Amino acid sequence: MAQARTSSSTSRQDSHRSSPAVIGAGARVRGKVSGEGDLTIEGQVEGEVVVRGQLFIAEGGRVVSDIDAAGLRVAGTLEGDVSVTGEVHILAGARVRGDLHGSSISLEEGAELDGSLDCEFSLPSELESGGGRAARR
Repeated sequence: MAQARTSSSTSRQDSHRSSPAVIGAGARVRGKVSGEGDLTIEGQVEGEVVVRGQLFIAEGGRVVSDIDAAGLRVAGTLEGDVSVTGEVHILAGARVRGDLHGSSISLEEGAELDGSLDCEFSLPSELESGGGRAARR
């Protein structure tokens, strides 16, 4: 019974928050997709994707599009360039072809990437020394 009360109070709290929009597994969208909140893509999207929230391309999802978002997580397939103001996470099993730009980029073991990475980072102090300069050339 305690669990049921906890679940129902959590459900009431969650109903006041905006839930992410979902493009379902059977859906195919062609054209521009845009929005202010979070978006999960389980189906297929071909066109431009612009969201001010977090974008998640689920396993089985396929996006052929340039992406502009606050953050991005990819578990499915993405073909296009990415411009994200926050973090980019490419999960194990994901396949990405395109250039990635974000505040930080992480690639899990087993993820495939064919493109370039553009993010700001700090070199460890041992690479900042004279030996590190030769390694960066």
